[in-house]
Formats: sequence, C-alpha cells, structure tokens
Amino acid sequence: MTKPEMIVFMGGQGSGKGTFANLLLKQRDFNYTEAGAILRNMPKDSEIYKKISRGELLADNELFPIIAQHIPDEHDLILDGFPRTIGQAKWLIENYADKFDIKIVFLNISEETMIAHIQKRIAEGGNRSDDADMTAVQKRIAAFKSTTMPAIQWLSEQQNVQFYDIKLPTDDIDINFNYILKTVK
Repeated sequence: MTKPEMIVFMGGQGSGKGTFANLLLKQRDFNYTEAGAILRNMPKDSEIYKKISRGELLADNELFPIIAQHIPDEHDLILDGFPRTIGQAKWLIENYADKFDIKIVFLNISEETMIAHIQKRIAEGGNRSDDADMTAVQKRIAAFKSTTMPAIQWLSEQQNVQFYDIKLPTDDIDINFNYILKTVK
C-alpha cells in the first residue's frame, strides 16, 4: 500500500511557505497544518501566545502535542512552519517517516528577501501580530539561522525523506510555484 504524502514547507519568515502551501491546496486534496497559524490562534492570554508574540520558540514538550493532534492518519498533508529545531525534525521523522512519504521543501531565500517580504505583507494589510514589531522579526530571523537552519541541514542528510533545496528564481509567485511543482514531483 502506498503511504500518504507529507510535504513539509520550510524556510525563513516571508519565504512563501503559506502562499505556496495554499496554491498547492487548490490543486490537490491535502490536509493542511500551519504551525504558526495554530499558535497565533491560541488564546491571547495564554503563555504560548505571549511567547510567540515576543518572537520566541516554544519548548518541544509544549509543541509536540499541539502538532500531533493536527497530523491526520492516512491522508496527504502539507506541514508548514514545523519542524524548526533538530529535536523537532527528529521527532517528526521518528514518529511519521514510517507512516508518510515525507518531502522536505526548503524555500531558500536571503535575509534581505525575508525582510522585504514581511514588509510587503504588512503594507498589504497583513495583521499578523508577529510581523508588527521589527525587533521580534529580527529575533525570528536570528532564531531561524541559529536553530532552524541546523534542522534543515540535518533533514537534508536523512535517507528516509526526499529533500528539495529550492532557490526561487524570481519574485513572481506563479513562476515560483510552477518551478516548485516541477521540482517536487
């Protein structure tokens, strides 16, 4: 029996994880788990919401149960914004590589492009609380470099996943999406 597919979009803030995930959802029947949206929708007075508003990463023991309840059995899934640490990457592979055909899609963009995309998102009326404060944005980018990049590197070396390092060729969303589709078959 063929395992369901899990496409994991990884990349820095503003890399297009959510945009490309939503475009893919329009083409195929995937369940969609966006870690950031799940966390941003936590009650505003919760410790989890307060932490992410400050640009902090959650401890694994706080995050794993939240993510696990959003990973369906036996259905194709797009996972956006998780994993972000080596520990989370190992947890994902240890718990789901035997259940899913896992494809890691790393949207590889520069820090300058991340900031430009976040500023564009704000200018276009995006109301994400974690974009409003540039200090928090800089903290998220630093956390991405120091914490998530090692996880991406670790995942790129795993034998039981397919890994795609995608350097987007342009700022045109449609061209980039078609490039991703051709690359990730």
